[in-house]
Amino acid sequence: MGIVDLTMRLGKETPTFPGDPEIEITPWSEIEGNGFYMNVIKMGEHSGTHVDAPAHFIKGGRTIDKVPLERFMGIGIVVDVRKGDGSIKPEEVPDKVSGKIVLFLTGGRELSREAAEKLIRGKVKAVGTDAMSIGSEDVHRILLLAGVPIYENLVNLDKLVGKEFLFIGLPLKIERGSGSPVRAIAITG
Repeated sequence: MGIVDLTMRLGKETPTFPGDPEIEITPWSEIEGNGFYMNVIKMGEHSGTHVDAPAHFIKGGRTIDKVPLERFMGIGIVVDVRKGDGSIKPEEVPDKVSGKIVLFLTGGRELSREAAEKLIRGKVKAVGTDAMSIGSEDVHRILLLAGVPIYENLVNLDKLVGKEFLFIGLPLKIERGSGSPVRAIAITG
């Protein structure tokens, strides 16, 4: 059994989506002065490796604290679409995705509306990407309206191509959250 860490390190250098808050990690207490070490963290809910809840784009949609935990874990596959051009097309999405967490190794490509609709028809459990965004606002709405969590900014997906694995990407239980940073992992073998 092996564990592959799919999570970006959070820090000052972590890229953020244009217009989102920068990540700030500020020392609060040092062992020398107070006997314990602690930092203050300031960032948006969609910083680093994170998951989007329906409320992110759907008015009245479920917030992250209301999404059932079983949506954040399951059998995962990686689809390598780096060699394609433009938006990811439906024919690049596998046919047998029912109940799976489908993660796209994109090289910066985004899902098309049609590919998102195919994933919904295929009854996918969750989707993810190594890119900063899975796709347009329409793509987000298609997936989130169907209750499909969206993982963004995943790393190390190249280590999982051709393998089936257990994916776990648990969010913080943020009250009324539109999403949450996660520690995403794949358990292989």
